[in-house]
Amino acid sequence: MGEMMENRRYLKWYNKVGYGAGDIAGNVVYAFLSTFVMIYLTNTVGLNAGIVGSLIALSKLFDGVTDIFFGTMIDKTKSRLGKARPWMLYGYIGCAVTLAAIFMIPASLGQVAQYAWFFIAYTLLNAVFYTANNIAYSALTSLVTRNSRERVEMGSYRFIFAFSTSLLIQSVTLVFVEAAGGGAAGWRMVAIVYSLIGLIVNTISVFSVRELPAEELNEGGVGAAEEKYTLIDGAKLLFSNKYYVMISATYLLQQVYTAMLNVGLYYMLYVLMNENIFPAFSWANNIPLIIALLITPALVEKWSGMYKLNLYGFILSVIGRVLVLVAAYMGSIPLMLLFTAVAAFGTGPWQGDMNAVIAACSEYTYLTRKKRVDGAMYSCTSFGLKLGGGLGVALTGWLLDFSGFDGKLAVQPQSCIDMLHVMFLWIPILVLIVISVIMSRMNVEQANAELKAESHMRSGSH
Repeated sequence: MGEMMENRRYLKWYNKVGYGAGDIAGNVVYAFLSTFVMIYLTNTVGLNAGIVGSLIALSKLFDGVTDIFFGTMIDKTKSRLGKARPWMLYGYIGCAVTLAAIFMIPASLGQVAQYAWFFIAYTLLNAVFYTANNIAYSALTSLVTRNSRERVEMGSYRFIFAFSTSLLIQSVTLVFVEAAGGGAAGWRMVAIVYSLIGLIVNTISVFSVRELPAEELNEGGVGAAEEKYTLIDGAKLLFSNKYYVMISATYLLQQVYTAMLNVGLYYMLYVLMNENIFPAFSWANNIPLIIALLITPALVEKWSGMYKLNLYGFILSVIGRVLVLVAAYMGSIPLMLLFTAVAAFGTGPWQGDMNAVIAACSEYTYLTRKKRVDGAMYSCTSFGLKLGGGLGVALTGWLLDFSGFDGKLAVQPQSCIDMLHVMFLWIPILVLIVISVIMSRMNVEQANAELKAESHMRSGSH
Protein backbone atom coordinates (compact mmCIF):
# COMPACT_ATOMS: atom_id res chain seq x y z
CA MET A 1 0.00 0.00 0.00
CA GLY A 2 2.73 2.47 1.07
CA GLU A 3 4.73 1.77 -2.09
CA MET A 4 1.79 2.63 -4.36
CA MET A 5 1.23 5.92 -2.57
CA GLU A 6 4.93 6.70 -2.83
CA ASN A 7 4.83 6.36 -6.61
CA ARG A 8 1.51 8.09 -7.16
CA ARG A 9 1.68 11.59 -8.63
CA TYR A 10 -0.18 14.27 -6.68
CA LEU A 11 0.84 17.48 -8.41
CA LYS A 12 0.56 19.08 -11.85
CA TRP A 13 3.42 21.21 -13.18
CA TYR A 14 1.55 24.42 -12.33
CA ASN A 15 1.12 23.33 -8.68
CA LYS A 16 4.90 22.90 -8.41
CA VAL A 17 5.67 26.18 -10.17
CA GLY A 18 3.04 28.00 -8.09
CA TYR A 19 4.49 26.53 -4.91
CA GLY A 20 8.06 27.35 -5.93
CA ALA A 21 7.12 30.93 -6.75
CA GLY A 22 6.35 31.40 -3.05
CA ASP A 23 10.07 31.72 -2.49
CA ILE A 24 10.08 34.90 -4.59
CA ALA A 25 8.09 36.36 -1.69
CA GLY A 26 10.40 34.82 0.90
CA ASN A 27 13.51 36.17 -0.79
CA VAL A 28 12.14 39.60 -1.48
CA VAL A 29 12.37 39.80 2.31
CA TYR A 30 15.37 37.62 2.94
CA ALA A 31 17.82 38.52 0.18
CA PHE A 32 17.03 42.21 0.47
CA LEU A 33 17.46 42.19 4.24
CA SER A 34 20.54 39.98 4.51
CA THR A 35 22.42 41.68 1.68
CA PHE A 36 21.60 45.34 2.23
CA VAL A 37 20.40 46.03 5.77
CA MET A 38 23.91 46.53 7.14
CA ILE A 39 25.09 48.88 4.39
CA TYR A 40 21.82 50.87 4.68
CA LEU A 41 22.20 51.22 8.46
CA THR A 42 25.93 52.06 8.45
CA ASN A 43 26.22 54.20 5.32
CA THR A 44 22.76 55.85 5.04
CA VAL A 45 21.31 56.08 8.57
CA GLY A 46 24.80 56.41 10.09
CA LEU A 47 24.43 53.78 12.84
CA ASN A 48 27.39 51.90 14.37
CA ALA A 49 28.05 48.47 12.79
CA GLY A 50 28.92 46.85 16.13
CA ILE A 51 25.77 48.04 17.90
CA VAL A 52 23.62 46.92 14.95
CA GLY A 53 25.36 43.52 15.09
CA SER A 54 24.57 43.20 18.79
CA LEU A 55 20.90 44.17 18.30
CA ILE A 56 20.55 41.57 15.53
CA ALA A 57 22.15 38.91 17.75
CA LEU A 58 19.82 39.87 20.63
CA SER A 59 16.84 39.70 18.29
CA LYS A 60 17.81 36.12 17.38
CA LEU A 61 17.19 34.95 20.94
CA PHE A 62 13.47 35.47 20.30
CA ASP A 63 13.74 33.65 17.00
CA GLY A 64 14.75 30.22 18.20
CA VAL A 65 11.79 30.10 20.57
CA THR A 66 9.19 31.16 18.03
CA ASP A 67 10.32 28.59 15.44
CA ILE A 68 9.37 25.55 17.43
CA PHE A 69 6.24 27.41 18.65
CA PHE A 70 4.94 28.05 15.12
CA GLY A 71 5.95 24.54 13.98
CA THR A 72 3.87 23.11 16.81
CA MET A 73 0.95 25.47 16.08
CA ILE A 74 0.91 24.37 12.42
CA ASP A 75 0.74 20.72 13.49
CA LYS A 76 -2.32 21.60 15.63
CA THR A 77 -4.16 23.83 13.15
CA LYS A 78 -7.40 22.76 11.47
CA SER A 79 -8.99 25.16 8.97
CA ARG A 80 -10.66 25.37 5.58
CA LEU A 81 -7.26 26.10 4.08
CA GLY A 82 -5.60 23.20 5.90
CA LYS A 83 -2.81 23.28 8.51
CA ALA A 84 -0.03 25.33 6.95
CA ARG A 85 -1.63 27.56 4.32
CA PRO A 86 -3.42 29.99 6.69
CA TRP A 87 -0.13 30.70 8.50
CA MET A 88 1.63 31.24 5.20
CA LEU A 89 -1.09 33.59 3.95
CA TYR A 90 -1.58 35.83 6.99
CA GLY A 91 2.04 35.74 8.16
CA TYR A 92 3.16 37.54 5.02
CA ILE A 93 0.98 40.61 5.59
CA GLY A 94 3.08 41.33 8.68
CA CYS A 95 6.26 40.64 6.68
CA ALA A 96 5.38 43.29 4.12
CA VAL A 97 4.66 45.96 6.74
CA THR A 98 7.72 45.32 8.90
CA LEU A 99 10.12 45.00 5.94
CA ALA A 100 9.07 48.44 4.72
CA ALA A 101 9.39 49.81 8.27
CA ILE A 102 13.03 48.67 8.61
CA PHE A 103 14.05 50.74 5.59
CA MET A 104 12.00 53.79 6.68
CA ILE A 105 13.88 54.79 9.85
CA PRO A 106 13.05 58.50 10.29
CA ALA A 107 16.10 60.78 10.15
CA SER A 108 14.35 63.12 12.63
CA LEU A 109 14.58 60.55 15.47
CA GLY A 110 17.44 60.61 17.96
CA GLN A 111 20.00 57.80 17.61
CA VAL A 112 18.66 55.75 20.52
CA ALA A 113 15.17 55.91 19.02
CA GLN A 114 16.57 54.90 15.61
CA TYR A 115 18.21 51.81 17.13
CA ALA A 116 14.93 51.00 18.94
CA TRP A 117 12.86 51.45 15.76
CA PHE A 118 15.18 49.10 13.88
CA PHE A 119 15.23 46.52 16.69
CA ILE A 120 11.44 46.36 17.07
CA ALA A 121 10.70 46.19 13.33
CA TYR A 122 13.50 43.66 12.72
CA THR A 123 12.42 41.41 15.62
CA LEU A 124 8.75 41.44 14.62
CA LEU A 125 9.67 40.66 11.02
CA ASN A 126 12.02 37.79 11.83
CA ALA A 127 10.72 36.25 15.03
CA VAL A 128 7.01 36.51 14.27
CA PHE A 129 5.83 37.09 10.70
CA TYR A 130 8.65 35.61 8.61
CA THR A 131 8.79 32.57 10.92
CA ALA A 132 5.06 31.85 10.64
CA ASN A 133 5.15 32.29 6.86
CA ASN A 134 8.36 30.36 6.23
CA ILE A 135 7.79 27.31 8.41
CA ALA A 136 4.30 26.93 6.97
CA TYR A 137 5.73 27.26 3.47
CA SER A 138 8.39 24.59 4.08
CA ALA A 139 5.97 22.23 5.81
CA LEU A 140 3.69 22.32 2.77
CA THR A 141 6.23 20.07 1.00
CA SER A 142 5.12 17.19 3.19
CA LEU A 143 1.41 18.16 3.30
CA VAL A 144 0.52 18.38 -0.41
CA THR A 145 2.18 15.17 -1.67
CA ARG A 146 3.40 11.84 -0.29
CA ASN A 147 5.66 11.24 -3.27
CA SER A 148 9.31 11.81 -2.30
CA ARG A 149 10.32 12.50 -5.90
CA GLU A 150 7.71 15.28 -6.10
CA ARG A 151 9.09 16.67 -2.86
CA VAL A 152 12.56 16.89 -4.40
CA GLU A 153 11.03 18.59 -7.45
CA MET A 154 9.15 21.07 -5.24
CA GLY A 155 12.39 21.84 -3.42
CA SER A 156 14.19 22.38 -6.72
CA TYR A 157 11.52 24.70 -8.11
CA ARG A 158 11.43 26.55 -4.83
CA PHE A 159 15.17 27.18 -4.74
CA ILE A 160 15.37 28.08 -8.44
CA PHE A 161 12.91 30.87 -7.66
CA ALA A 162 14.80 31.71 -4.47
CA PHE A 163 18.18 32.09 -6.13
CA SER A 164 16.76 33.87 -9.18
CA THR A 165 15.14 36.36 -6.83
CA SER A 166 18.36 36.79 -4.82
CA LEU A 167 20.24 37.29 -8.06
CA LEU A 168 17.82 39.95 -9.24
CA ILE A 169 17.70 41.74 -5.92
CA GLN A 170 21.48 41.76 -5.53
CA SER A 171 21.90 42.97 -9.12
CA VAL A 172 19.33 45.75 -9.26
CA THR A 173 18.85 47.10 -5.72
CA LEU A 174 21.72 49.63 -5.62
CA VAL A 175 20.77 50.93 -9.08
CA PHE A 176 17.09 51.00 -8.10
CA VAL A 177 17.85 52.97 -4.89
CA GLU A 178 19.74 55.58 -6.95
CA ALA A 179 16.94 55.75 -9.52
CA ALA A 180 14.40 56.27 -6.71
CA GLY A 181 16.27 59.36 -5.58
CA GLY A 182 19.12 57.80 -3.58
CA GLY A 183 19.71 58.09 0.16
CA ALA A 184 16.98 57.42 2.71
CA ALA A 185 14.15 58.23 0.28
CA GLY A 186 15.53 55.78 -2.29
CA TRP A 187 15.75 52.91 0.23
CA ARG A 188 12.23 53.65 1.48
CA MET A 189 10.76 53.53 -2.01
CA VAL A 190 12.55 50.29 -2.90
CA ALA A 191 11.42 48.61 0.34
CA ILE A 192 7.77 49.51 -0.32
CA VAL A 193 7.91 48.18 -3.89
CA TYR A 194 9.56 44.92 -2.78
CA SER A 195 6.99 44.46 0.02
CA LEU A 196 4.06 44.81 -2.40
CA ILE A 197 5.59 42.38 -4.92
CA GLY A 198 6.10 39.85 -2.13
CA LEU A 199 2.53 40.21 -0.90
CA ILE A 200 1.04 39.53 -4.33
CA VAL A 201 3.28 36.54 -5.12
CA ASN A 202 2.83 34.94 -1.69
CA THR A 203 -0.97 35.07 -2.02
CA ILE A 204 -0.83 33.43 -5.47
CA SER A 205 1.47 30.71 -4.11
CA VAL A 206 -0.87 29.89 -1.19
CA PHE A 207 -3.76 29.23 -3.57
CA SER A 208 -1.75 27.23 -6.10
CA VAL A 209 -1.65 24.04 -3.97
CA ARG A 210 -4.12 22.10 -1.80
CA GLU A 211 -3.22 20.18 1.34
CA LEU A 212 -4.08 16.48 1.45
CA PRO A 213 -6.61 15.32 4.06
CA ALA A 214 -5.00 13.96 7.25
CA GLU A 215 -6.27 10.40 6.59
CA GLU A 216 -4.46 10.30 3.27
CA LEU A 217 -1.22 11.69 4.70
CA ASN A 218 -1.19 8.88 7.22
CA GLU A 219 -1.74 6.07 4.73
CA GLY A 220 -5.50 5.76 5.00
CA GLY A 221 -5.99 5.61 8.71
CA VAL A 222 -2.73 4.12 10.02
CA GLY A 223 -1.59 6.46 12.77
CA ALA A 224 -4.13 9.05 11.67
CA ALA A 225 -4.87 9.86 15.32
CA GLU A 226 -4.19 13.53 16.03
CA GLU A 227 -0.72 14.08 17.52
CA LYS A 228 -0.90 15.55 21.00
CA TYR A 229 2.42 16.89 22.17
CA THR A 230 3.55 19.96 24.07
CA LEU A 231 6.15 22.48 22.99
CA ILE A 232 8.73 20.85 25.28
CA ASP A 233 7.92 17.36 23.93
CA GLY A 234 8.27 18.71 20.40
CA ALA A 235 11.67 20.20 21.18
CA LYS A 236 12.81 16.94 22.83
CA LEU A 237 11.68 14.86 19.85
CA LEU A 238 13.54 17.16 17.48
CA PHE A 239 16.81 17.40 19.38
CA SER A 240 16.90 13.67 20.11
CA ASN A 241 17.04 13.14 16.33
CA LYS A 242 20.73 13.48 15.45
CA TYR A 243 19.91 14.20 11.80
CA TYR A 244 17.72 17.15 12.83
CA VAL A 245 20.68 18.55 14.78
CA MET A 246 22.99 18.03 11.79
CA ILE A 247 20.60 19.71 9.37
CA SER A 248 20.11 22.66 11.72
CA ALA A 249 23.87 23.04 12.13
CA THR A 250 24.41 22.86 8.36
CA TYR A 251 21.69 25.42 7.75
CA LEU A 252 23.15 27.73 10.37
CA LEU A 253 26.65 27.44 8.91
CA GLN A 254 25.34 28.02 5.41
CA GLN A 255 23.82 31.30 6.50
CA VAL A 256 27.08 32.41 8.11
CA TYR A 257 28.74 31.47 4.80
CA THR A 258 26.22 33.57 2.84
CA ALA A 259 26.69 36.52 5.20
CA MET A 260 30.45 36.39 4.61
CA LEU A 261 29.88 36.35 0.84
CA ASN A 262 27.62 39.40 1.31
CA VAL A 263 30.58 41.18 2.90
CA GLY A 264 31.58 41.19 -0.77
CA LEU A 265 29.65 44.46 -0.95
CA TYR A 266 32.16 46.09 1.43
CA TYR A 267 35.02 44.16 -0.20
CA MET A 268 34.21 45.56 -3.67
CA LEU A 269 33.72 49.05 -2.26
CA TYR A 270 36.89 49.37 -0.16
CA VAL A 271 39.34 46.69 -1.40
CA LEU A 272 38.63 46.47 -5.15
CA MET A 273 37.41 50.12 -5.08
CA ASN A 274 34.54 49.29 -7.42
CA GLU A 275 31.08 48.46 -6.03
CA ASN A 276 29.78 47.83 -9.57
CA ILE A 277 31.51 44.42 -9.58
CA PHE A 278 29.12 43.19 -6.85
CA PRO A 279 26.40 42.12 -9.32
CA ALA A 280 29.01 40.09 -11.26
CA PHE A 281 29.82 38.13 -8.10
CA SER A 282 26.12 37.68 -7.47
CA TRP A 283 25.76 36.17 -10.96
CA ALA A 284 28.80 33.94 -10.41
CA ASN A 285 27.16 32.71 -7.20
CA ASN A 286 23.59 32.25 -8.31
CA ILE A 287 23.69 31.04 -11.93
CA PRO A 288 25.70 27.84 -11.14
CA LEU A 289 23.37 27.22 -8.19
CA ILE A 290 20.35 27.43 -10.49
CA ILE A 291 21.99 25.05 -12.99
CA ALA A 292 22.84 22.62 -10.18
CA LEU A 293 19.24 22.76 -8.96
CA LEU A 294 17.89 21.98 -12.42
CA ILE A 295 19.90 18.76 -12.58
CA THR A 296 19.56 17.73 -8.90
CA PRO A 297 16.42 15.55 -9.30
CA ALA A 298 18.14 13.62 -12.12
CA LEU A 299 21.37 13.26 -10.10
CA VAL A 300 19.49 12.00 -7.01
CA GLU A 301 17.97 9.35 -9.27
CA LYS A 302 21.31 8.43 -10.85
CA TRP A 303 23.22 8.19 -7.56
CA SER A 304 20.23 6.39 -5.99
CA GLY A 305 19.94 8.81 -3.11
CA MET A 306 21.12 12.13 -1.75
CA TYR A 307 23.97 11.26 0.58
CA LYS A 308 26.94 10.93 -1.81
CA LEU A 309 25.71 13.73 -4.02
CA ASN A 310 25.59 16.20 -1.12
CA LEU A 311 28.95 15.12 0.29
CA TYR A 312 30.86 15.34 -3.02
CA GLY A 313 29.14 18.63 -3.80
CA PHE A 314 30.50 20.25 -0.66
CA ILE A 315 33.99 18.84 -1.20
CA LEU A 316 33.92 20.48 -4.65
CA SER A 317 32.85 23.78 -3.11
CA VAL A 318 35.76 23.71 -0.62
CA ILE A 319 38.17 23.33 -3.55
CA GLY A 320 36.41 26.20 -5.34
CA ARG A 321 36.74 28.62 -2.39
CA VAL A 322 40.42 27.73 -1.85
CA LEU A 323 41.01 28.69 -5.50
CA VAL A 324 39.05 31.95 -5.01
CA LEU A 325 41.50 32.79 -2.23
CA VAL A 326 44.48 32.05 -4.49
CA ALA A 327 42.99 34.14 -7.31
CA ALA A 328 42.37 37.06 -4.92
CA TYR A 329 46.00 37.11 -3.80
CA MET A 330 47.06 36.92 -7.46
CA GLY A 331 44.81 39.94 -8.04
CA SER A 332 42.76 38.29 -10.81
CA ILE A 333 39.07 39.22 -10.70
CA PRO A 334 38.10 36.93 -13.68
CA LEU A 335 39.61 33.90 -11.88
CA MET A 336 37.89 34.92 -8.63
CA LEU A 337 34.58 34.93 -10.50
CA LEU A 338 35.27 31.58 -12.16
CA PHE A 339 36.11 29.78 -8.90
CA THR A 340 33.22 31.48 -7.09
CA ALA A 341 31.03 29.77 -9.69
CA VAL A 342 32.69 26.37 -9.06
CA ALA A 343 32.13 26.68 -5.29
CA ALA A 344 28.50 27.74 -5.80
CA PHE A 345 27.83 24.79 -8.13
CA GLY A 346 29.05 22.40 -5.43
CA THR A 347 26.58 23.69 -2.85
CA GLY A 348 23.66 23.32 -5.30
CA PRO A 349 22.51 19.70 -4.80
CA TRP A 350 22.03 20.16 -1.05
CA GLN A 351 19.81 23.20 -1.64
CA GLY A 352 17.66 21.19 -4.05
CA ASP A 353 17.25 18.00 -2.06
CA MET A 354 17.36 19.43 1.45
CA ASN A 355 13.57 19.51 1.89
CA ALA A 356 13.51 15.83 0.92
CA VAL A 357 16.32 15.15 3.42
CA ILE A 358 14.22 16.87 6.10
CA ALA A 359 11.20 14.75 5.11
CA ALA A 360 13.45 11.68 5.53
CA CYS A 361 14.59 13.10 8.87
CA SER A 362 10.96 13.44 9.94
CA GLU A 363 10.39 9.83 8.93
CA TYR A 364 13.37 8.83 11.08
CA THR A 365 11.65 10.36 14.13
CA TYR A 366 8.45 8.49 13.19
CA LEU A 367 10.31 5.17 12.77
CA THR A 368 12.23 5.54 16.04
CA ARG A 369 9.63 7.33 18.21
CA LYS A 370 6.32 6.58 16.42
CA LYS A 371 5.44 10.28 16.44
CA ARG A 372 4.65 12.60 13.53
CA VAL A 373 6.25 16.03 13.90
CA ASP A 374 6.31 17.24 10.29
CA GLY A 375 5.52 20.90 11.01
CA ALA A 376 7.98 21.09 13.86
CA MET A 377 10.61 19.19 11.83
CA TYR A 378 10.60 21.94 9.21
CA SER A 379 11.44 24.43 11.94
CA CYS A 380 15.11 23.47 11.38
CA THR A 381 15.01 25.36 8.07
CA SER A 382 13.70 28.54 9.56
CA PHE A 383 15.57 28.06 12.84
CA GLY A 384 18.90 27.57 11.05
CA LEU A 385 18.10 30.23 8.48
CA LYS A 386 17.36 32.97 10.94
CA LEU A 387 19.76 32.02 13.69
CA GLY A 388 22.55 31.55 11.14
CA GLY A 389 21.55 34.55 9.06
CA GLY A 390 21.38 36.71 12.18
CA LEU A 391 24.66 35.38 13.51
CA GLY A 392 26.26 35.97 10.13
CA VAL A 393 25.08 39.57 9.90
CA ALA A 394 25.89 40.19 13.59
CA LEU A 395 29.37 38.75 13.05
CA THR A 396 29.76 41.05 10.05
CA GLY A 397 28.88 44.05 12.22
CA TRP A 398 31.16 43.04 15.08
CA LEU A 399 34.17 42.25 12.90
CA LEU A 400 33.75 45.48 10.90
CA ASP A 401 33.46 47.50 14.09
CA PHE A 402 36.42 45.68 15.68
CA SER A 403 38.56 46.43 12.60
CA GLY A 404 37.93 50.17 12.83
CA PHE A 405 35.38 50.45 10.00
CA ASP A 406 33.67 53.85 9.64
CA GLY A 407 30.79 54.23 7.16
CA LYS A 408 31.57 57.94 6.77
CA LEU A 409 35.12 57.39 5.45
CA ALA A 410 35.77 56.92 1.74
CA VAL A 411 39.04 55.08 2.49
CA GLN A 412 39.06 52.58 5.36
CA PRO A 413 42.05 51.95 7.68
CA GLN A 414 44.43 49.07 6.84
CA SER A 415 43.10 47.05 9.81
CA CYS A 416 39.65 47.12 8.18
CA ILE A 417 41.04 46.10 4.77
CA ASP A 418 42.83 43.12 6.37
CA MET A 419 39.60 42.12 8.12
CA LEU A 420 37.67 42.26 4.85
CA HIS A 421 40.18 39.75 3.39
CA VAL A 422 39.62 37.41 6.36
CA MET A 423 35.82 37.71 6.14
CA PHE A 424 35.38 37.43 2.40
CA LEU A 425 38.15 34.92 1.62
CA TRP A 426 39.16 32.83 4.65
CA ILE A 427 36.02 32.32 6.76
CA PRO A 428 33.96 30.82 3.86
CA ILE A 429 36.60 28.09 3.39
CA LEU A 430 36.53 27.13 7.07
CA VAL A 431 32.71 27.02 7.10
CA LEU A 432 32.55 24.75 4.04
CA ILE A 433 35.10 22.35 5.55
CA VAL A 434 32.93 21.97 8.67
CA ILE A 435 29.80 21.40 6.55
CA SER A 436 31.62 18.70 4.53
CA VAL A 437 32.44 16.85 7.76
CA ILE A 438 28.75 17.01 8.80
CA MET A 439 27.67 15.79 5.34
CA SER A 440 29.93 12.75 5.66
CA ARG A 441 27.71 11.66 8.60
CA MET A 442 24.30 12.62 7.17
CA ASN A 443 23.17 9.28 5.76
CA VAL A 444 19.57 9.44 6.97
CA GLU A 445 18.20 7.47 3.99
CA GLN A 446 20.33 4.46 4.83
CA ALA A 447 19.33 4.72 8.51
CA ASN A 448 15.63 4.71 7.53
CA ALA A 449 16.08 1.77 5.15
CA GLU A 450 17.75 -0.23 7.94
CA LEU A 451 14.99 0.65 10.43
CA LYS A 452 12.30 -0.38 7.94
CA ALA A 453 14.09 -3.63 7.16
CA GLU A 454 14.32 -4.39 10.90
CA SER A 455 10.62 -3.73 11.46
CA HIS A 456 9.73 -5.90 8.42
CA MET A 457 11.85 -8.70 9.84
CA ARG A 458 10.19 -8.27 13.24
CA SER A 459 6.68 -8.26 11.79
CA GLY A 460 7.67 -11.21 9.57
CA SER A 461 8.92 -13.25 12.54
CA HIS A 462 5.60 -12.80 14.45
